[in-house]
Amino acid sequence: MNFPLSTLGDILSAPLLQEKPLRVTGTSFDSRKTQAGDLFIPIVAANDGHDFLDDAIKHGAVASLWQKDHQPYPTQLPIILVDDTLLAFQQLAQAYLKMVHPKVVAISGSNGKTTTKDLTAAIGATSFNTYKTPANFNNELGVPTTILNMPADTELLVIELGMDHPNDLVALSNLVQPDIAVLTMIGEAHIEFFKTRAKIADGKMQIITGLKPGGSLVYNGDEPLLRERVQQHPALNTRTFGLANTNDNFANAIHLASASAHFCWQPLNETIQIPLTGTYNVSNALAALSVGQLLGISPALMAKALATATITENRTQWLPGNFGGQLLSDVYNANPTAVQEVLKSFGQVPTKGERYVVLGDMLELGAQGPAMHAALASSLKPQTVHEVFLIGPLMQNLAEELTKTYSADHLHYYRQDQQAELIHDLQATLSPDDLLLLKGSHGMHLERVVAALYDHN
Repeated sequence: MNFPLSTLGDILSAPLLQEKPLRVTGTSFDSRKTQAGDLFIPIVAANDGHDFLDDAIKHGAVASLWQKDHQPYPTQLPIILVDDTLLAFQQLAQAYLKMVHPKVVAISGSNGKTTTKDLTAAIGATSFNTYKTPANFNNELGVPTTILNMPADTELLVIELGMDHPNDLVALSNLVQPDIAVLTMIGEAHIEFFKTRAKIADGKMQIITGLKPGGSLVYNGDEPLLRERVQQHPALNTRTFGLANTNDNFANAIHLASASAHFCWQPLNETIQIPLTGTYNVSNALAALSVGQLLGISPALMAKALATATITENRTQWLPGNFGGQLLSDVYNANPTAVQEVLKSFGQVPTKGERYVVLGDMLELGAQGPAMHAALASSLKPQTVHEVFLIGPLMQNLAEELTKTYSADHLHYYRQDQQAELIHDLQATLSPDDLLLLKGSHGMHLERVVAALYDHN
């Protein structure tokens, strides 16, 4: 974005104090990451952003939104007075989105939304000036940040929408007003707040709230909970994807390698290769292909794009290990469905050495957490995974269950504050040709273990 300050005031119908003839070239809600030319957005949260205005100015803020109930008003720079800074931030984003007017593909799901975003953007970039959500900027702050960072010549915006609590997707869908909405799958992410997978599915279906007239929903037809809910919207344009041959787009002849997969895309009978392994990533690719069809992109261009797609780090990312083998980093988030899928895929990767697994706690599962951790035992077999390393208080439930199938010298448990011991033991255990999987919720910070075992050369 690049606007005169006065234009932002006009968009918000809000008064300007200490007005100056200047241009705003960006936005920031984190004073530490503010850059020269930014409009600072002080958000009222656990730490009130209004308290960090001086730091934002030090980093280059030229103006600031300011909530009217925070008095006295600052005089160090121009401010735009608003009732609610978060709402105003989102209003600015929506106004800019309407000015640029790209086609919008909004993607959500309990698992796979970031990978699907990456694959969809790769396909879109073959035919459109495409911009996508950086990293996982998918919440009430990340979505407007993504929009306002979008170049003015963007023709296709591929945006990720997250959901932590009921009705999150109502606001975000209304904000972005997608032409195409995508639902990857329904898992147990955030079940602490939703209680059941059925209620998670209800929440995910809210992605159609802001769908433009004539827009389309692309969804995982392998998920009965989604099929049931789509039937309640008979006028909705839909396209299904999945592994079952009842879907509009499905895959067969799937072959998984350690860091890639190829499959036959049906019903087109087109061979597709992706730089990711796992049948769940085949499903994510099918979602992206479905979007590409709706955008009118040729199968040949889509196949070429997927083969060379760039994937956000720490999502089923294979890395060289400093122990001579390979490690599979999937440490951004975790829920039972996701863990089961990646364990299944990992167990199918051929190796001359042994397979080792590190699992950290799956967070936000609420009262069901202990039982859901223990239930992962059915996905871990000594004949497939040689040794298991578990860390975190909830993983103690799995450790106790695995004592029935793993001997004491092949099962290792660590408290959350014992990450250094975990790293030491892994370094002493792993050998060339071994494969190591690391999976856990982001709050467990297993990326530190990845960094200690990754061959940076």
